Amino acid sequence: MTLAVSYQPHLEGTPASSSFYLALRVLPAAKREAIYAVYAFCRAVDDVADSDMDSARRLAVLERWRAEIDAIYARGRHPHLDGLRDAIVRFGLERRDFLAVIDGMEMDVRGELWAPDWRRLDLYCDRVASAVGRLSVRIFGVDDDQGLPLAHHLGRALQLTNILRDLDEDASFGRLYLPREALAAAGMQSPFVDALEHPRLSDACRKVARHALDHFSAAEAVMENCPRTLVRTPLIMSTVYRSILDQLLDRGWQPPRAHISTSRLRAIAALLRYGLF
Repeated sequence: MTLAVSYQPHLEGTPASSSFYLALRVLPAAKREAIYAVYAFCRAVDDVADSDMDSARRLAVLERWRAEIDAIYARGRHPHLDGLRDAIVRFGLERRDFLAVIDGMEMDVRGELWAPDWRRLDLYCDRVASAVGRLSVRIFGVDDDQGLPLAHHLGRALQLTNILRDLDEDASFGRLYLPREALAAAGMQSPFVDALEHPRLSDACRKVARHALDHFSAAEAVMENCPRTLVRTPLIMSTVYRSILDQLLDRGWQPPRAHISTSRLRAIAALLRYGLF
């Protein structure tokens, strides 16, 4: 596969996740389209990081995406990324947040995330999740005093939940996001190659889950002080993902690990609770 074929700066489509789609449906049309454009960008660079190209090719494609973002901010227009450009201009989205997402994808490609320490894991969560939150809260219309803490905490809560849910899928890409401190405290030794089969894996995962719960609680406290109309979407996402975390805690993490999926009924209940009133 050549670079020219693998790199296509076109963004389209809507979120495939039913809970995400339902959460976004409560937004006014202009905000919804802007979020779709940001989502499509995130999906595009994530697909690069997870592709079967060699690492040098993936890094080159990510660098091209970095150049495309720079071009939008330098020229205020783009022949193939009109939707993303319009979102950037209309909602004052920050260039550094888009670049942070790419930085996070590069961490995956460079193989920096096999049992990282807590500091590096937190940096990764900031780049791939909280940076997306910072883009999103500007679109939602939440002011920075509340929006930035909301993005910080909810982004980390969602990402840590994803990590705890997707252990086996991530391992297939050669990634183990669980922090080495938690693994070591559970009695495992570096390089943690058998971590997912270790009898005390759940001990390590519960430590990560406690961090996620703390971030959920902090995000919910921020949202309590925000106008409800501006935080309907993050309220729905928080409710749905916290239910996933609760299911993971009930199930545990010892193999065989039954798949945990988003309950459509829970998503609809959250939509009814926060989206319509």
